[in-house]
Amino acid sequence: MGRVFVAGSINMDVVATADRHPLVGETVAGKAVLYFPGGKGANQAVAAARLGVSTKLIGRLGTDAFGQQLRTFLAAQGVDLAFVTDADAHTGTALITIANTDNTIVVVAGANGLVSAEDVGAPVLANGDVAVSQFEIPLPTIVAFFQRARAAGATTILNPAPATRFGPELLGLVDILVLNETELGLLAGTELRDTDTDERFVAAVRALPSREKQIVCVTLGSRGVLAVIDGNTSIVAGRKVKAVDTTGAGDCLVGALAAQLARGKPIHDALAYANAAASICVQRMGAAPSMPTAAEVAAIS
Repeated sequence: MGRVFVAGSINMDVVATADRHPLVGETVAGKAVLYFPGGKGANQAVAAARLGVSTKLIGRLGTDAFGQQLRTFLAAQGVDLAFVTDADAHTGTALITIANTDNTIVVVAGANGLVSAEDVGAPVLANGDVAVSQFEIPLPTIVAFFQRARAAGATTILNPAPATRFGPELLGLVDILVLNETELGLLAGTELRDTDTDERFVAAVRALPSREKQIVCVTLGSRGVLAVIDGNTSIVAGRKVKAVDTTGAGDCLVGALAAQLARGKPIHDALAYANAAASICVQRMGAAPSMPTAAEVAAIS
């Protein structure tokens, strides 16, 4: 069985809940303030580790209280922290407002902005491993990470979030691209909404300057996942659940997908499993703490 390597951000999520989101310049009364381990890299690593796959996180933490709390939490989830180093900066922080299950997020990178090519050069990857990254660490670092991964025969998964334009050098190193409608629209040069037809999403995917054999997976929330694999469209239907907090849903899907691929599962099976895992995640508060275990996913699969 392969391993999952995640190069990415580690944040403390400071979550405020309210009845509605404030308008620009407006103040609204909140209900509660909560603190959750998060960051897209940490979320994806926890998702994979809780599913029983050897998972190594590559990143940086500050030496402040948030950094110490995050180290303790991640280690307790079974994430290997051998490649998480201290930085001369504050720990990454996300300020999240949740109202009516929708969220707005402001991320302050802190130590995450210092993750370097040297950091991702430390681990030794091998054929059968899965390398995962997202856009909360510097892009040159991701390029260096994926170059090493591809040279070792590992599968690369990129979650280009938050939505950011990036060049063909990085895209050419990606085996599987996992993104939502906003990120797809930015890359394809068109405006997309989650209510658009499947055909519109497929057209946007085909407009991407992707390389041959690249798999593109579009996450559509309660609608499920639309994937273009070998030029063919595949739909993984969404699951009807009562969502409480969607903050970590995409990260859960990415981490679960990586875990299944590391186990050698075919892409269609891995996507169906990951979609089921994400449906559990949204029913709980918090990002990293909401990731399900293998037993929980098996119970609904």
